[in-house]
Amino acid sequence: MWYNTKATALLGIEYPIMQGPFGGGLSTVELVATVSNAGGLGGYGAYTLSPQEIYEVNKRIIAATNKPYNLNLWVSDTDAIDGTVSDDHFEQAKALFKPYFEEAGIALPEKPAPFKSRFENQVEVVLDIRPKVFSFMFGIPSADILEQCRRLGIKTVGAATTLDEAIALDAAGVDMIIASGFEAGGHRPSFLAPAEQSTTGTFVLVQLIKEKAKAAVIAAGGIANGRGIAAALTLGADAAQMGTAFLATDESGALPIHRQMLFSNAARHTTLSLAFTGRLGRGITSRIAKDLIGKERQFLPFPLQTTFMSTLRKGALDQQKLDMILFWGGQIAPILKHTNAANLMQSLIKETSAIMGI
Repeated sequence: MWYNTKATALLGIEYPIMQGPFGGGLSTVELVATVSNAGGLGGYGAYTLSPQEIYEVNKRIIAATNKPYNLNLWVSDTDAIDGTVSDDHFEQAKALFKPYFEEAGIALPEKPAPFKSRFENQVEVVLDIRPKVFSFMFGIPSADILEQCRRLGIKTVGAATTLDEAIALDAAGVDMIIASGFEAGGHRPSFLAPAEQSTTGTFVLVQLIKEKAKAAVIAAGGIANGRGIAAALTLGADAAQMGTAFLATDESGALPIHRQMLFSNAARHTTLSLAFTGRLGRGITSRIAKDLIGKERQFLPFPLQTTFMSTLRKGALDQQKLDMILFWGGQIAPILKHTNAANLMQSLIKETSAIMGI
């Protein structure tokens, strides 16, 4: 059976289909529960949440499903030295983005307050609530954290954008490694080299990691239907993780206009850009992303750039200036068909079964 893989055995799920965990309010309990109840693995991106908020979300998830699910955190959640930037750097960013704020009729924001990493407090909650799966991006948790996960029966999943990162994750003893190809929407979770240098495609990366690592491999990026899942499994992946396809469903936390954009002709064109958050991420091509190519040194580091751009995003949404907004999405968006998560899961299972054989 195509669905009897190392991943399904490890995670206790029926099908090796994983929903990518979204940060920034895009994850929902409804989407997680829908995917998990259908036999896959739902995922909730919790890196923006406080410890108490993670507790509350987890209560709602376990009330909605008794199946395994995944909680996701970011090991490195800031690029700002001492959590801030110099006044000179901030003034450069203001000057660069001033025309866009003026066009939208929005006052330039004040310098963001210093940011303090939340990961250590967040991971304490994960260890306390013991989800079946704890996934992480932008680095590797300490050996002590990983050992505690092993003792508590929490399966660990790390994200790699290069073979070197996968080898490092494997050496740390994670249970599964996500092969995150450059086709994927959202942030590039690189941690050993700059994300701009970590642009290997999903199906190349899957084969490289399968050859060199002991851990189970999850293909992520450029997969949105049964053909993609079948291709990933054929190349040696133990599971496939999909983000954009699930983000486009009504159950996700994406705004209606975001979901509409993923089904529009605009989704044919995506760009990797630092302009909106300070970390490289893929979304539907916007005017700001194109205008500011080559001026990345003037951007604020993550997450200060996110804070800086938040009022512009809100104003642009209110005024329907859609070319000033980053709508997260991967290169596979033009083939999306489903707006209902349960229907998407049924289609993925049916298509993969038809190709791989039951």
